[in-house]
Amino acid sequence: MDAEIASEFSKTESGLKYRILRNSDGRKPTADDTVTVKYRGWLDRGKVFDSSYERGEPTTFPLRNVVAGWTEGMQLIGQGGMIELWVPSKLGYGEAGSPGSIPAHSDLHFVVELVSVE
Repeated sequence: MDAEIASEFSKTESGLKYRILRNSDGRKPTADDTVTVKYRGWLDRGKVFDSSYERGEPTTFPLRNVVAGWTEGMQLIGQGGMIELWVPSKLGYGEAGSPGSIPAHSDLHFVVELVSVE
């Protein structure tokens, strides 16, 4: 992480909140790209619901195949960068939630390292 990290979150027009944890001049993905990332996701009360760190390997997926908050947020950093995302429910799983792991109307929190962009 960078030595100087903003203590406050920035907010996009859609309502996504984010903090850049590590700047990078690397290639920024578009919604049409496939990304490889390391990440940890948790709910408001701190319960981790998914973590590539715990699995011990990065994850690769098309950026269009994730919740809207991720698609938007990952386009804010370049390859090699790191970001903290605070995804409001409407940009996450909304009123449906994700059965078994994410309750309806849950805000989602992530720390994500962008390993590569394809």
